[in-house]
Amino acid sequence: MFKNISIVLLCVFCFSNNAIAQNFKFVEATIDDIHGALKSGQMTCRQIVSGYLDRINIFDKESKLNAITVINTKALLKADEIDKAIKNGEALGSLYCAPVLIKDNYDTHDLPTTGGSIALKNSYPPDDAFMVRKLREAGAIVIAKTNMAEWAFSPRQTKSSSFGVTANAYDLSRVPAGSSGGTASGTAASFGVAGMGSDTGNSIRGPSSHLSLFGIRSTIGLTSRDGIIPLAFDRDVAGPMTRTVRDGALMFNVVAGYDPADYMTELGRGKRKADYTKYLDKDALKGKRIGVLRTLVDTDDADPEIIAIFIKAIEDLRAAGAIIVDPFEIDNFVQHLDAPNFCRRFRYDMHEYLKSLGPDAPIKDVMEVYESGQYSPYVKGGLESFGAGPLDIHPRDETPPCLEFPNHPGRNAYKADVDKAMDKYDVDVIIYPSWTNPPALLARADEDYKGDNSQRVAPATGLPAVTVPMGYSHGELPVGLQILGRAYSEDILFAVAYGYEQATLHRKPPRRFPEIDKVTKFAKK
Repeated sequence: MFKNISIVLLCVFCFSNNAIAQNFKFVEATIDDIHGALKSGQMTCRQIVSGYLDRINIFDKESKLNAITVINTKALLKADEIDKAIKNGEALGSLYCAPVLIKDNYDTHDLPTTGGSIALKNSYPPDDAFMVRKLREAGAIVIAKTNMAEWAFSPRQTKSSSFGVTANAYDLSRVPAGSSGGTASGTAASFGVAGMGSDTGNSIRGPSSHLSLFGIRSTIGLTSRDGIIPLAFDRDVAGPMTRTVRDGALMFNVVAGYDPADYMTELGRGKRKADYTKYLDKDALKGKRIGVLRTLVDTDDADPEIIAIFIKAIEDLRAAGAIIVDPFEIDNFVQHLDAPNFCRRFRYDMHEYLKSLGPDAPIKDVMEVYESGQYSPYVKGGLESFGAGPLDIHPRDETPPCLEFPNHPGRNAYKADVDKAMDKYDVDVIIYPSWTNPPALLARADEDYKGDNSQRVAPATGLPAVTVPMGYSHGELPVGLQILGRAYSEDILFAVAYGYEQATLHRKPPRRFPEIDKVTKFAKK
């Protein structure tokens, strides 16, 4: 497992030297587990945070997982503050002492935010992104930042010029997908209790599926993107990536909602539910009508093992009380997939973001990166394509104009046909495999990129979708079930995902990242 066992032996001395801490299991721990250990006195917050830091220090670089970009050196000081608050009986936020991994495109005032680019390697934003601020206010501890695909360009892999290549925690020779692969692999390996990613087309749900996680792309307008390096602002969505649906709901409760700094959240103002955990019922599938979008299942290049797993998922849903509508068809579906519904706006959106960094921003125009050569070779085409637009002209003011969501006629027509189909078949949600192919080999990340269904419906329509573990193909390669709903139906998505999760309990941890005590026993042999 390790090339240099001496590193592991040295790390024995950096563990929290308290015998009581040995009873707490960090692998697969939930937010409730952490709170239970703190309330019982079994653990202190310092011990909790120290345990996760130990896991990062022991596993991340030595295994070449490379999920983590930078560790928060002040995490233990925050833990001490929480321990003091607990001792004094002070009010605590809903996520107190929850060590969270944050994707490297979220602004953090105390840690660099590079967006995967070496050009921003030393960029310290003046303040936190909206979601980061909300997490900290709720008592969560930003324990580390995570690697991402450079500029979030790649759904295939997670490779940056700032921090290198991230591997899949279940098979280190394979990709975690992109662009939130660092968050996905780090969360799967229990480097934190939960993680945060962003999703323009695939980047929460794709990596979550490849790492046996729950991931949510919410309705555009329900969550803020303020302080997150953009790719396409009228498609970008940010949100949690967690090992359980309940942890996803706890995190979503904190980060969802109106933000005056993100004008698109005006669309969702007043539409979020007060508490998404109230919809987590193990019997939630009873009577739910679920449509099977066969067009995204029976494809020519679909992997037979994954399709077999999906068919078993349908059987499990039915056994749990769901009413399966199969097939479910959307009018004009192929035409919508082929429609030119993407606005060329990366350069403009990046210009707006860079202005938010103030006068000391490392660059003023993202195309300075292209001109200087400060990028990985694989993103050259992306910079040429995404960066081809004007610097300071909004897409709606170009000639011809490209109207942004929710005013884009093509995207509205697509959403209307999805809504119409859901009404016609009277379904609560639609399902399909998140990927119809297993994670590609790192060495063939581009050649073997196949079966990415996350790009197909949610981004263009603005509709919400989640992925939840569906099993494993080819031994131990995770497979995800995608569930898509109507606008602002996140409560139903949480309910269906939780009901399926509890009926199947598919998730298991990657064997290469066990409890530390097992690692030290291995190292001493």
